Amino acid sequence: MSEQHDDKVRLDKWLWAARFFKTRAQAKAAIEGGKVHCRGERCKPSKEPKIGDELLIRCGFDERTVVILALSVVRRGAPEAQALYAETAESIARRELAAAQRKAGALGLSTDGRPSKKQRRELLNFRDRQEQ
Repeated sequence: MSEQHDDKVRLDKWLWAARFFKTRAQAKAAIEGGKVHCRGERCKPSKEPKIGDELLIRCGFDERTVVILALSVVRRGAPEAQALYAETAESIARRELAAAQRKAGALGLSTDGRPSKKQRRELLNFRDRQEQ
């Protein structure tokens, strides 16, 4: 896994090589948007991660805490990419709990579907009365 200059790798390139994002541009945008924290602080795409650093990465609904095990600037297959980091046990438990809650519908607003024509009329009448 070690390539030339692996000791000097950019954070956005490492996130791309570790397959957290499909493109380097997406990785850069996530870092600049504050979705990636290194050692508890926001960072820049040009930051040089070190082995042992802890990253907090938010992708969609998921929030992962990973520890860097190896550095690479080359994007390879998923098994090799997963060898670059280790996700903490607490992070795995949090993600599984959040996924179970989403699946059960605990985080969202559950409805019976679209309102009927009668319910839409009642909503419109209610809004009209509020505006007056």
